[in-house]
Amino acid sequence: MKRRVVKAIALCSVIGALAIGGTAAYLTDYGAVKNTFTVGKVDIDLTEPSWVPEDHETMEPTETMEKDPQITNVGKNDAFVYMEVSVPVREVITANEDGSRNASTATELFSYNKSQKWNLMGSKIIGENKVYLYNYTEILSPEQVTEPLFKTVTFANIIEGQLDEQSVDMDIRAYAIQTANTDDKEADVNSRAKAAYNKYVNQNDQQEGATTSGNV
Repeated sequence: MKRRVVKAIALCSVIGALAIGGTAAYLTDYGAVKNTFTVGKVDIDLTEPSWVPEDHETMEPTETMEKDPQITNVGKNDAFVYMEVSVPVREVITANEDGSRNASTATELFSYNKSQKWNLMGSKIIGENKVYLYNYTEILSPEQVTEPLFKTVTFANIIEGQLDEQSVDMDIRAYAIQTANTDDKEADVNSRAKAAYNKYVNQNDQQEGATTSGNV
């Protein structure tokens, strides 16, 4: 009789050990989420709605022509935007309003009045041109359009016979760089635009989008 009791106790002990071992399994589960990120895009268009090239194949001294360069943000990101204007410079004799002649000197062949919405960042002589660099004083959001940098340009009052049948170009280039993560948001827009511009210059050095002016 005692032997049966011992066996029963031993069997119960084994069963108990198995039960305790079973509770050591962990409750687990698995789940997953897919995060999709769309890369932004900085994209601009430079247009001159009022400029009609065919109307200005020839020019006369003091002639004023409609020319209104403006930038449209056609991308997906807010951007700082800029324009470079290359004004041709030539050694010429000009006349004053009363007809009196000035001495021959290096003269910018075109003049204009810029909009207050554009800030002059700097200028320098590069080759035969005086290159002016401007930034827009507001951040340009997608689908927004800047005010024109200027609305008209005026040809210098040069004495006839100096540039007859010569072609002169007034090139305009536009640039843009994203506002996000490129600047100190506590600074004013012009300071932020300058810092971002220098980053643009460094990134596009010797590339197709390189600026004419370089760092400022």
